[in-house]
Amino acid sequence: MAQLSGKRIAILATDGFEQSELIQPRDALRGAGAQVEVVGPHSGHIQGMQHHDKGDRVAVDRTLDEARPDDYDALVQPGGVANPDALRLDRRAVAFFRAFVTADKPIAVICHGPWMLIEAEAAKGRTVTSWPSLKTDLKNAGADWVDREVVVDGKLVTSRNPDDLPAFCREAVALFAGGARDRRRAEE
Repeated sequence: MAQLSGKRIAILATDGFEQSELIQPRDALRGAGAQVEVVGPHSGHIQGMQHHDKGDRVAVDRTLDEARPDDYDALVQPGGVANPDALRLDRRAVAFFRAFVTADKPIAVICHGPWMLIEAEAAKGRTVTSWPSLKTDLKNAGADWVDREVVVDGKLVTSRNPDDLPAFCREAVALFAGGARDRRRAEE
């Protein structure tokens, strides 16, 4: 399982991330041989959530002031309501996310994470899925929103919620390894 050996992946998160949406992709990517770092706005630890309840705290490996998008091969954006909502108000986080879009690097986004796609002006023309409450936001930003467990659109993987994590992790690993294909039309 070394299909991601030599790959360095950033997970962009802050307090309020949905715990399973950070932990499961991190573990799947590490299991595939990737070096994975949690990048956040502050040093120390960030607070995870298990829906509405506090979960575990996770160590931040690099702050946004220390991390350079050029040092990473791909990006994961977990959800949780508070996580992407706070990040989209942080110009450093938006610039970090946008750098992956501009460089055409693979990105995997789940749940409320697509708010970062909107903030980075990267939703237009994309076929995506998300937590259902983001449907109107994504459509207003020019995305084609669909209700599926996972959508692969070029170098972008999106999923709806923690129940979709097995498919999300599988497709993220495949995309980051260079083996994913665009499934927008194949699944319709």
